[in-house]
Amino acid sequence: MTDRLPILAWDVGGAHLKAVLLNEAGEVQAVVQLPCPLWRGIQQLQSARAGVLNQLQLQDHDVQHAVTMTGELADAFADRASGVAAIVTEMQRGGQVCFYAGEQWLQAGQAVAQPLQLASANWNASATWLAAQVDQALLVDIGSTTSDLIPLAGGRVVCRGHDDASRLQCSELVYSGVVRTPLMALAQRVPFAGEWTTLAAEHFATSADIYRLLGQLAAEDDQADTADGRSKSVAHSRQRLARMLGQDDADASPAAWLQLAQALRQAQLDQLIQAALRVLSRLEVAPEAPLISAGVGRFLVPALAAALGRPCHDAAEYIVAQAGDPALRLAASKALPAYAVAQLYFSQAGQTRLGSTADGGSQP
Repeated sequence: MTDRLPILAWDVGGAHLKAVLLNEAGEVQAVVQLPCPLWRGIQQLQSARAGVLNQLQLQDHDVQHAVTMTGELADAFADRASGVAAIVTEMQRGGQVCFYAGEQWLQAGQAVAQPLQLASANWNASATWLAAQVDQALLVDIGSTTSDLIPLAGGRVVCRGHDDASRLQCSELVYSGVVRTPLMALAQRVPFAGEWTTLAAEHFATSADIYRLLGQLAAEDDQADTADGRSKSVAHSRQRLARMLGQDDADASPAAWLQLAQALRQAQLDQLIQAALRVLSRLEVAPEAPLISAGVGRFLVPALAAALGRPCHDAAEYIVAQAGDPALRLAASKALPAYAVAQLYFSQAGQTRLGSTADGGSQP
């Protein structure tokens, strides 16, 4: 590589496409997140990718592209390998593109030949980058759909799981997020009007409805469709919540529905507490080590840290943005895998030219 170009890093999820633009100095210049419901087909990625470039007023050849993904699990694809191949093909549309595969970077042909090296590797990018910033921590990245709980010790990632299946087994991955999670996945019953009430096993409402009522979900992070296709207003969120109990909004007071939202928030927090206790019980992370929050659900992490008796820091504290802009640092912390893969690529690009390595990978 001769002249260093800006880096545009992509995190291709199953529901959103996130992109972080670094300038030539390695500082965040822009962050974009767009809806990308991949279960509706690969054309959703094509549209979202074009939308990101349009917002940033960039052409493919204006930047170096670094890509990580989790979207290969979307059920539009027959299997994960097919999903990786489809995403790689879509993202490889021009310019210099490398795909994050943990310890190596792959070009498109290599990526398709080694699909499981890329599959759901975005958490690894976040953890690897953060481990170079802090000695000990539990990274808690709460997204729209899932939560990652990744232990760091001695400046290393000390996870036990390495793919979705093994990470689910050891509670380092929890399918619980603050936007898309069906409420029936948070609890089987809830306290309401002095009684325990069973929740309907129907996709009537999602976790976003809880956090709209509680005023904790920022509008720019609330990009998924609602369960009934109606608006994201507090009134409609309350109606969806009531339907989970087989009731109508008018059957109880606004205060009662707000209390129900708080109970469901606690149920979700309890899921995360149990997962964190399991991960921390391995005693790899020092008792005084903090939780570090990231993701659009980062607002839950201080309560999680308090329940565990640990301090809490925000990933934004470690992010470098143009002119030190706090808004950019916050936005990048919500898209941490994209920021992390950008920084990992930036670091490698400063050391070596793009080319094949002996192990069949490539380096930026």
